[in-house]
Amino acid sequence: MKYDVLILGGGPAGLSASIYTARGGLLTLVVSHGKTPLLWAGSIDNYLGFSNGITGKELYARSVEQAKNFGVEFAFDEIISIDKTDPEIVLSGVSGDYTGSVLLLATGNPPAKTTIKNAEQFDGKGIAYCVTCDGFFYKDKKAGVLGYKDYAIKEAMELKNFTSDITVYTNGRELVLSEKFKSHAEDFRFEKRKISSFEGNDFLERIEFTDGDTEDIDGMFVAFGSASSVDFAKKTGIITNGDYIVVDPDQKTNIEGIFAAGSCTSNCRNVNQIATSVGQGALAGKKMLDYLGKSSADYYNMRST
Repeated sequence: MKYDVLILGGGPAGLSASIYTARGGLLTLVVSHGKTPLLWAGSIDNYLGFSNGITGKELYARSVEQAKNFGVEFAFDEIISIDKTDPEIVLSGVSGDYTGSVLLLATGNPPAKTTIKNAEQFDGKGIAYCVTCDGFFYKDKKAGVLGYKDYAIKEAMELKNFTSDITVYTNGRELVLSEKFKSHAEDFRFEKRKISSFEGNDFLERIEFTDGDTEDIDGMFVAFGSASSVDFAKKTGIITNGDYIVVDPDQKTNIEGIFAAGSCTSNCRNVNQIATSVGQGALAGKKMLDYLGKSSADYYNMRST
């Protein structure tokens, strides 16, 4: 099935946008791994309309119910890649592919960078976060991918275009792979020992493990956990500024048909609040309606008919 609107991220920004697009008569799908930080928030006292506060879990449940009441559909999946081929956009996940006319990126802040000792020292000097962006620099060199889930295998698969000497380092974690990626994992060497530090001079030269052993390496791509909006942005050619997606006042990115909202965007201005994400989501939803030539009034016309 092809949707009018794909929304990647089921937090406040994504849910807010989905209500606007669905009310405007657009077939809307929210794709999420179901792990929004909203679920772990305790009492929320600074969100308008709840004088006695509300828990994040309850606010999330109410928001999902509201979206479903307007016809929003949900898919719980781990998205691995985005393919932008005019006039369609395809999200490829562990459980399936999802096709739409426009896309909203709203997965929140990028995951924390690795806390392994000296990682920051070699950031951009052997430590990288995007194979699409930096894989070429490690052509025919010894490279590693730091991770233990499908995303790490996907990065390693892409890295094969540049080098055959690839190791996936799980940093003490057991592999957690879907059936879709288990067969691909057979192509790589795995190292499960925990890493204590990255070492080198001007550039990364070796890894030191907690047992005292060392291993030479030229580059390490961090893919620990799930891909973020910024990860997808870089791979799709969307302009970023540090850890934020650059959007215009209408929440549009530089790529036609792709919008972004919430704490992953430059418009957030480091104000990582539910209220700002909801506001950006509402604006993005309205602008996606405009982009596809729809109006919020279409929902009421359709309902009355």
